[in-house]
Amino acid sequence: MDPQTLPPDVRLVYDRIKARYQVRFEALSVRKHRLHVLRMTDLEQILDGKNPLKDVGSFPFWVKIWEASLVLADLLVALPRLRGTTMLELGAGLGVPGLAAAAAGATVTLSDYEEHILDFERVNAAASGLKDVSFSLLDWKNPPTDMPRYDVLAGAEILFRDEFFEPLLQIMQRALKPGGVIYLAHDSRRQSLHPFLKLAEQDYVIAASKRRLKSVEEDRTIILTRLQPRK
Repeated sequence: MDPQTLPPDVRLVYDRIKARYQVRFEALSVRKHRLHVLRMTDLEQILDGKNPLKDVGSFPFWVKIWEASLVLADLLVALPRLRGTTMLELGAGLGVPGLAAAAAGATVTLSDYEEHILDFERVNAAASGLKDVSFSLLDWKNPPTDMPRYDVLAGAEILFRDEFFEPLLQIMQRALKPGGVIYLAHDSRRQSLHPFLKLAEQDYVIAASKRRLKSVEEDRTIILTRLQPRK
């Protein structure tokens, strides 16, 4: 991906990112869809030795392309009626699932809690040639009073702090259209998944499945969950 081909306004965003971080574009294929994702090449610039499974309170989850996000992206593009739907990706980070869904024909909003994260998303959408993508600052503890509603909500590796469970459930209730569906994906080692689902089962019918993802470093088991509001 040549940054020179980015639209002028997005090129300015890219230049701002590049002045702050060491970055490069990575090409990803999600079934027949090709994405170009800008990511950091030196995570220690921001991680400072933090471990995502031991230091979840302060780990910046948005900086990585997580295995769960790749599995969720694959699930979304395979949905039979995704085209023409509206989708909100919660805690989108670099935005891989949402970008894949947009490439498959959904109208997607990528959300996260800091403007510089949205800058990465803006660059990734433009680099991937996607236009039906918008970007929204979304603080789960202080959401806007009037939230749009979506056919689909999705999130990968977003359950990492217990204090966010109740706010996230409230966001889901407010943002999901009647008859809508929620898809989540998490590493099976994420201990917070089970307690969150215990809270959610009061209001949602939950189905879960496992996907095994082979990796050079180690194989990962990803838990996919589908939540549908109880009638």
